[in-house]
Amino acid sequence: MYRKAIAPSVLAASLLLAIPASAASSAPGAPGIGDPYYPASGNGGYDISHYDLRLKYQPATDLLEGTATLLATAKQDLSRFNLDFGLEVSEIRVNGAKAGFARSGTQELEVTPATALPRGKQATVVVKYAGKPSEFKVDGWSAWQRTPDGGVAAQEPDSAVWWFPSNDHPLDKATFDISVNVPDGIQAISNGVLQSQSSRLGWTRYNWRSNKPQATYLATLAIGKFDITTDKTASGLPILNAYSKDLGDNAGAARASVERTGEVAQWLEGVFGPYPFNALGGYVPNVPSGFALETQTRPFYSPRQFANGANTSVVVHELAHQWYGDSVSVENWKDIWINEGFARYSQWLWSEKEGEGTAQELAEWAYASRPAEDPFWQVKPGDPGPENQFHGAVYDRGAIALQALRNEIGDEKFFAILKGWPTEHAYGNAGVGTFVRYAEKVSGKPLAQLFDTWLYTPGKPAFAPPAAAGAAARSLRSAPAAPQTEPKSWKKIAETNTIHQH
Repeated sequence: MYRKAIAPSVLAASLLLAIPASAASSAPGAPGIGDPYYPASGNGGYDISHYDLRLKYQPATDLLEGTATLLATAKQDLSRFNLDFGLEVSEIRVNGAKAGFARSGTQELEVTPATALPRGKQATVVVKYAGKPSEFKVDGWSAWQRTPDGGVAAQEPDSAVWWFPSNDHPLDKATFDISVNVPDGIQAISNGVLQSQSSRLGWTRYNWRSNKPQATYLATLAIGKFDITTDKTASGLPILNAYSKDLGDNAGAARASVERTGEVAQWLEGVFGPYPFNALGGYVPNVPSGFALETQTRPFYSPRQFANGANTSVVVHELAHQWYGDSVSVENWKDIWINEGFARYSQWLWSEKEGEGTAQELAEWAYASRPAEDPFWQVKPGDPGPENQFHGAVYDRGAIALQALRNEIGDEKFFAILKGWPTEHAYGNAGVGTFVRYAEKVSGKPLAQLFDTWLYTPGKPAFAPPAAAGAAARSLRSAPAAPQTEPKSWKKIAETNTIHQH
């Protein structure tokens, strides 16, 4: 923490007495929020409650112009604070007064307000900027994808720095208003509900609102020419899906999958409890990437997800994240199992529901198909390391861990946990340790050893069948795994493995 030096003189002491206590004790906020995997992500010293983004985008040139208004509350007396952002900034005002600003590192924007921000008080930060997002790179990569008719912002763990200034870490969630002006004939898709749309002098403005806390990486923007479908769920939630008009041979399969969003969400409510947001949907832009992402209320799907035909399983995965990952977000990125293990397990439950292989059968197949010497078993899903954050083990071994939990405590307690956890931590953040304690509380059983074995111990653990299978079955299945019949859903689920190739 930075502190001003005090000259040892009576004059200096008398001058100090004239300075407000908050100014005298103010210090810069930390340049990172404290995530061990990504030290530069997020920032310390303040919390943002709302983003208001007013944008203008030229698809032909990739020029994005913006004014971002951030409502931030200081968590300490702040002499300076950082924002995460990569585009060119022309002006910053804090509480209406011009603020100084400077660059440091690859994405740090250091802001020095005219007067220090007192702890506990809300401040309004206005940032004016412009730039071409596709030209900004961090370690050689970009979260902004150009398309033939526009651009798309969707990436994990970072995407905000390419298109708006933020406190870019899931620990600082906020509500969003995103207003985008684009040339007539072009559409702008974002999170939440489309509040209004208007045209003037050759430009059309789209105003989107996401009214529940949202992590910055879950904010998305897609600009281009789309075919849009709308509907409502039985409970009245609006559904909006969007498909680029030039998806080619993938167009039919994409629609056949994403148009089942309402059906899948209704089924997931039976597994995880009430849907946590005020809108549903998905979008498929014409991008070359292969991954999908749980952007809040409106998941992003790459066309390649549907290269082999319709795949509802990927829709199940991304919609499951609306509970596990979006409503309840990670505390730190090492807690990624809370997101991905549960989303993968939801695919297994969907398979079970569709009669294409039970979760137990899929767990056994995933377990038996990888020998003990496979490096897969060396990755620890509970703390995989930044280089393995999206490793297949986080997904499949993470899902086997959930089946092991189900086998240990029985269906009644297991599904009570799946439904209770998103309610217990709705719109907040939680880590793996907190989940373990919650599972122990609900089940009434000590589970630390089970989770330590499956989430934190390298090597291939023993995998016991359900207790209801009986002693004979347990004896048989605890022997070295014999060849099995591949569950019918396995290949379709495996096709979604590219969702984690971020």
